[in-house]
Amino acid sequence: MEAELANCYFRITFKKKTFICEKGKPIFSIDIHPDGSRFATGGQGDDTGKVVIWNTAPVRNEADEKDKNVPKIICQMDNHIACVNCVRWSNNGKYLASGGDDKLIMIWQIRYSGSTSTMFGSDTKNQEQWRPSITLRGHSGDILDLAWSGNDSWLASCSVDNSVVVWNADKFPEQLAVLRGHSGLVKGVTWDPVGKYLASQADDKSVRIWRTRDWQEEKSITKPFQECGGTTHVLRLNWSPDGAYIVSAHAMNNSGPTAQIIERDGWKATLDFVGHRKAITAVRFNPNIFASRIKGTEQHPQYTCCAIGSKDRSLSVWLTALKRPLVVTKDLFDSAILDITWSKNGMELMACSHDGTVAFIDFTLAEIGTPLTKNDVQVFLEKIYGKCLPMNKASNPANQIIESAAMLKLHQQQKIQQLQKTPEKMDPTKSLSDSFSNDSRLTNGGTPGTPFKPTEKQIETKTKDGRRRITPIFLAPQPDVNVGDVPLPFSAKSNLSGDIMFETTKEASKIVVEKQDIITGPGFISPQSKSSLSLSLSSPPQTGIQSGTPTVSTPKVCQPEKKSSTSESDTSYTSKVFISPSIQVNEENMPDKEKVKDKLKLGGIKRKHEGGHGKARAKKEKPAPLVQMPPPPVEKETIRLVAASSDLKLSIPTTQKTFNKVITGKPGADDVITLEVENDIKTGVNSLHKIKSVCNGTLLWEQVFTSKILAVTGTKFLTCTACEDSSIHIFSNTGRKVLPSLMLNSPVSRLTSCRQYLMAITQKGNLFVWNVQKSKAVIRNESLMTVMSGDDHIVRAFVTADGAPTVSISTHKSYTYSSDLGCWILLYDKQDVIHHSSDHHSCTPPVLVDKPGPLASLASSSNRLGMQGGFFFSVDQSLQQVTTINHLESQMAASLSLQSGSEYKFWLQTYVRYLAKEGLETKIKVCDDLLGPVYKSKGSSSWDSYILGMKKRELLHGILPNIGSNLQLQRLFTEYQEQLETIEK
Repeated sequence: MEAELANCYFRITFKKKTFICEKGKPIFSIDIHPDGSRFATGGQGDDTGKVVIWNTAPVRNEADEKDKNVPKIICQMDNHIACVNCVRWSNNGKYLASGGDDKLIMIWQIRYSGSTSTMFGSDTKNQEQWRPSITLRGHSGDILDLAWSGNDSWLASCSVDNSVVVWNADKFPEQLAVLRGHSGLVKGVTWDPVGKYLASQADDKSVRIWRTRDWQEEKSITKPFQECGGTTHVLRLNWSPDGAYIVSAHAMNNSGPTAQIIERDGWKATLDFVGHRKAITAVRFNPNIFASRIKGTEQHPQYTCCAIGSKDRSLSVWLTALKRPLVVTKDLFDSAILDITWSKNGMELMACSHDGTVAFIDFTLAEIGTPLTKNDVQVFLEKIYGKCLPMNKASNPANQIIESAAMLKLHQQQKIQQLQKTPEKMDPTKSLSDSFSNDSRLTNGGTPGTPFKPTEKQIETKTKDGRRRITPIFLAPQPDVNVGDVPLPFSAKSNLSGDIMFETTKEASKIVVEKQDIITGPGFISPQSKSSLSLSLSSPPQTGIQSGTPTVSTPKVCQPEKKSSTSESDTSYTSKVFISPSIQVNEENMPDKEKVKDKLKLGGIKRKHEGGHGKARAKKEKPAPLVQMPPPPVEKETIRLVAASSDLKLSIPTTQKTFNKVITGKPGADDVITLEVENDIKTGVNSLHKIKSVCNGTLLWEQVFTSKILAVTGTKFLTCTACEDSSIHIFSNTGRKVLPSLMLNSPVSRLTSCRQYLMAITQKGNLFVWNVQKSKAVIRNESLMTVMSGDDHIVRAFVTADGAPTVSISTHKSYTYSSDLGCWILLYDKQDVIHHSSDHHSCTPPVLVDKPGPLASLASSSNRLGMQGGFFFSVDQSLQQVTTINHLESQMAASLSLQSGSEYKFWLQTYVRYLAKEGLETKIKVCDDLLGPVYKSKGSSSWDSYILGMKKRELLHGILPNIGSNLQLQRLFTEYQEQLETIEK
């Protein structure tokens, strides 16, 4: 449908194209690409949200509309699982942002694949491939509006969760701020073109202005909206390109709907646009500033152009140089107007409606005026506001003035360190995708800048019947080329179908063929591939923090191993042996060679059935029960006093005829000391039990006992044995008995030592820790009933070098006992949601601790990373900040409890780095304790200059650069720096 309306002396063309229609489903948003060749719409699809990128040529030109070779739809995307409420192109045209009812924001980028595709369930071919490169999660409700800042550094989103989130577009998915001040659904957001403010409008009958300097509220305007009701789906306000005005959506004046004009000077709201019969839903300024010429003078007063859409189905276009609208259309749609967009040149206007249609309006220079050039706009804005956002990114700390020489020196050092860490100078024009592509090409044997190609070498063997067999070689997948570039203007005449041209050549192949005189059978792996397979599958799995990948193993029939006599862990006494064999391809075990291929496909080999069914088979597979000594009889008085402890009955080590344990040195070294135990040595009627200390075959000393030895432990300071009669015997490194025999209430379940500290846990769950060097009990008879029940068992137990006991139990929790606090302390909980929601990993120091400390040994990195994904994206941003701080403070407190200095330093640095990143100045005041008193006082000070053997002020010196990394905290940095210099003088 076309209609031409006369307004004054102008003829303005309106078009509504029937092919741009969602068949009765609403189109909630529309936006024209900066190059003008395409535009995007967002709305409801079939059971999903729908984003469509359209070709603008058929809309402008009727001939292109009738040409079947000119595609109308460029790309159609249905990645959103709910209705899409807003689509917005970035100002440089590189990204398309979309947000919807699924609480997600998707950032789309073009991908030049050289071929067309179709969306599932549709016959329409996609001429371009757009994919969501980033998905932003942070809102807890439907997202209604989006807005890019003038230089694309920020992306603002608003939602029905009453919040506005500001995203760092240079470091997606980083959030710069979450603005909470509205008490109703936030339905519109817009940026100040100068970059100093952000405005939002909500159902709480207010428009709020936020400062970008500190993300605090500058002004709340409520008077024009007091009579308004929440009757509109969106409230799309907009800021004028000269920065002088905000025009709001739904406002009321004398009970009539208006678009309120809010002046930047004092945020006065005295003017408005009137004439619409129903609530205003969308406002959009022409991106250009226009200049008019007054005859007889050299004056060129500037003005702007604004389009307003309403629920009354009408659209009005206003010039700020005129008192009346330039043009008003009525009944252009069958339902409310939901969004408006202008082309970058300012001559084209498009609007979408709830009725699922789009209108196109074409202007000329004679109708709305001549726009200022880009340089003229820059000069105009700088004349009024100074340096503006498009000239330099105000969000970057680089634009903040460095106020002290110490801060300047620190930043210069940080730049030098960054250059030293970078192996080669990075080209600023080189995109991330180019780097990725070059790395991938190098992996496949190519060189940077060369096209992707297969390897130039292949291995050739022969089968039994003489046929050639080319060994397949793995090639890394071809990287996406040109991903992340600004898309070229879409050409209706260009061949975008991705036709591939083939040609032949008479030149011989340059691929080197390596022939091997090896006869291979079908289904067997060639020598090179087989060696690679065995290398990857037969290698022992890595353990500890570096092991993050699950090991795929084939069940293998094996006998239970005898407990190692040279085990270095004290936990081996009660642990059962489970063997996880690696995959091995053994021809001897394969009677039918043809079955190897099939079994490898299935990923495992069936376990051999050893006979027996039901209970008989279960009995056969059941491991031998552990031999346990019956507990000593308990008197009635004891039962009455410690009834709770009697509920625990921990497992004790199995009595063995002989076993060995290495207590010092590494295997193969000259200083290895081994304890050799021999039980049941017959001496006539009675039996004795002996322990020997041996160093590389040389007997150092030996001792005998009348009770069987259950467990031994030792360090270079002490040796200890635990016997069946609940006794403990402690010797020096020369075999001298340094303490009388210690009698416990039951046999020992766990026995471990570190330096001069000895820890024992009895069968009844009582904990003892002694300082042997001082002949003193550190912890006396503390019950584990506080932290475990009768169904639990101990997984691991050890004592630190500072005498702190640590117990890990089967509930995936680890504890230590504090003598100072007189209670158990929780160190680690695998199921702790706060732990898994922490977002501190980007703030960890670049150099980790040299040796994992006791706290790090309690948690497995693989378990944490595996569980973090589910928790991370389900936590609100502000709540995640609180959980991260909570977790870091808990880690520091746990390090203090374990007396682990290196770990405390690590977590302190991480804590301060995170606080500096978030700009939490009040929390960083924790450094006051590290600084201590600046001046000496006459009286004694309670401040201790050391913590865990480290000087507090040296720790402060180490974390000051972390504070200085945020220029917003430079005054705090300078304050600490000057005070430290004063103390050192």
